[in-house]
Amino acid sequence: MRLALALSALLLPAFAQAWGNHTPMCYRAFERMPEVANVAPVRAESLVDFLRDQDAAIARMLDAQEAWAREHLKQHAPRPESLRFLADAGRSDADRRAAFLRALRLSPQSRLALYLQPDPRDSASTRPAIDANLVTAVKPGAGATQRFVALQPGEAVPALAVLASACDEPDYGQDLNLFDDNPGHPQNPSYGFGQQPFGNPAVAIGSQAPFHMGFFHQGAIFNTLAPSFARTFTELRVQQYGGLAQLAWETGHAYWGWRFAGMALHHVEDLTQPYHASAAPGATLGRMMWVNLKAQLGAPADRQGLVVLQGNRHFVLEDFQTRWIMDSARQRRDGPLELALRDATRDARYPAWSAGYVRDTVAAEAFQAGPATDAAVVVGAPARFVTDPHLDFAANEARFGPELAHDLQGQRDVLHGAVAELLGHFGAHSRNALRGLLKQAGKASQ
Repeated sequence: MRLALALSALLLPAFAQAWGNHTPMCYRAFERMPEVANVAPVRAESLVDFLRDQDAAIARMLDAQEAWAREHLKQHAPRPESLRFLADAGRSDADRRAAFLRALRLSPQSRLALYLQPDPRDSASTRPAIDANLVTAVKPGAGATQRFVALQPGEAVPALAVLASACDEPDYGQDLNLFDDNPGHPQNPSYGFGQQPFGNPAVAIGSQAPFHMGFFHQGAIFNTLAPSFARTFTELRVQQYGGLAQLAWETGHAYWGWRFAGMALHHVEDLTQPYHASAAPGATLGRMMWVNLKAQLGAPADRQGLVVLQGNRHFVLEDFQTRWIMDSARQRRDGPLELALRDATRDARYPAWSAGYVRDTVAAEAFQAGPATDAAVVVGAPARFVTDPHLDFAANEARFGPELAHDLQGQRDVLHGAVAELLGHFGAHSRNALRGLLKQAGKASQ
């Protein structure tokens, strides 16, 4: 019996994002970290300026990264030879940029514009917002909290702002429609990722899920029954962006060092979310197998109910966290979430950063936290939104969203505590990863 087809629906396209807007949380996680707070402002620089200056070094680094990935990353999809980034001083900036996106296997629609997402706590900011379409290829939803402002080349900007802004950037369309069965996928040549391993390949936002989730700890039985779930590419993105950050720092392109570092951290942070490290945190393997068997025998209601409940609980957790963070920021108020995000005493509880940290530390912790987190959502959230398998948020967000927002305004200690604990993990792993990248770039003393 194969679970992959049945379970792929658990990863609903509407919930391909883990934490909503990463940026406000990253401002809190890094604002008192000396390695960030003590850095002098950096000069904004266009991507093509960095690429032009480091053309040959980028080519060497991307080749080395691909060789490393083939040797060390399980389930790696080798990059087609035709996508190699080759140094060519005579090509145009547009061609160089396109070649860079192909070599990283990012969406050709990736914006990578010069921008910032200001700290929502900074009420003094008077810079006008720019159209989100200039920054992201994903149309913002009705509840989106991102606000973008433009940067000019050469403008001095705090490293914290560059880093925190970039921590949200991989959700802006860089990983959309990269698989061979996605509409509009890259072809001639293909990116080499093959068929989308889980989720609905026909829905664009769901196509990014395999780059933002990591099911590394489901166990041997699950992996045998649903082997496609092991095909995730979060570790690849961390290595790619992390390597680019190091190169940028080492060659005097500090702006892109901090920006690529933020992009790498996004994928680390996504795996602190239990619903991104477990196929179904609220269900045992036996439960998943049973509802799948019933569906195969012609009774799919229980399986569909499990799909709906897992999606709803993910949504409620993310909505609760986002609203709390944004409300506190706008009121310049510190509460349990902010204190947890800043709590650097947690950092030393974990091993030093390494290539295996994402899988062995971050994802393992989130997987273990899954059942307790799911239970906290059930106890702490309004019951009808997390226990009724007939109420589908993914299909009715516009209808039920305002009602959920109103019901979540009350004090719900269990859910507060669960979210604060998870964001403590978010902050600690983000700082540990950044320290590791800075150390590898020879900047640990900053």
